[in-house]
Amino acid sequence: MASVLKPGWSKPSTILFATEIPANQKAFSFALAQAREFGSDLILFHAYDTLVVAASEASGIRYYDYAAAARSEKQHLEPLALRVREAGLKCEVVVRPGLPADEILAYSHEREIDRIVMGTHSPGPIGKLLVGSVAEAVLRTATSPVYIIGPEVVDGSYRNFAMRTILCATSLNEASTVVPSFAAALAAQHGARLILQHVIRPQERAEFLAGRSLDEVEASMFALIPRKLQGQIAIQTIVVPGDPTEELLYQSRAQLVDLIVLGAHGASAFAAITRHGVVYKTLAHAHCPVITLSPVVLAACGSKSEKLRPAETYMAGVF
Repeated sequence: MASVLKPGWSKPSTILFATEIPANQKAFSFALAQAREFGSDLILFHAYDTLVVAASEASGIRYYDYAAAARSEKQHLEPLALRVREAGLKCEVVVRPGLPADEILAYSHEREIDRIVMGTHSPGPIGKLLVGSVAEAVLRTATSPVYIIGPEVVDGSYRNFAMRTILCATSLNEASTVVPSFAAALAAQHGARLILQHVIRPQERAEFLAGRSLDEVEASMFALIPRKLQGQIAIQTIVVPGDPTEELLYQSRAQLVDLIVLGAHGASAFAAITRHGVVYKTLAHAHCPVITLSPVVLAACGSKSEKLRPAETYMAGVF
């Protein structure tokens, strides 16, 4: 089944920047750069779960002032909005009370959002294996691609946020064609080189190869790219044995990758609790942004679900 991708996912007309206060300046810089590149409308979105308590001058009675809370939160975002408008772009500031993940997802259903941009950090006792519950919820249930700036991402302003090389983690399973098709559309949009990488776990090497060479497998991976795009972009395929996360991060550094494309699907319960899955560790350690497609997006594009193994699964470009 051919993948059905929305044109706005590779050329967004409306971008939502989900921000905390104070804002992650590095993540905002990437969001603004994307809006500039595509001439997109940029929505600065913030959800807060605390209310401003004000006192009535007339009665002295303390009460929760919803309007004051919203005004206070918006004021913090106005300097960012001014930078967007000075760049000649349309900007809207949206502030809502509630749990951040819930409000981000609810708003993205209300509006036609082509891309969500957000930063993440590494709190907690196990440090860099944590990406934060808000990012976790959004990247697994959003209805549009989620562009995430991790804690180790290098600020792209020194190279004008150029997108020269894109790395897509994938495999030869039919269910994986959505992810490489999306990566190819991004590469065509940016005029970038595309690297398709599949990592074979050592214990699966004999069964996976089954009489064929690595070169033959790499050659077969070109079929994952839509024919209409194969002649438009430079494509490199890589198949290696090893640990999926380590090999993905190694190639991203060795190839000077500007963007990693992943499917956010298939984590075991243990991985979800400990943030020990491929997607979590990639977000925590990647030196470049990561764009993810949720299971919701994959299903909408015709990706077939696959039965998970008892342990954490690495499969078909989805994690």
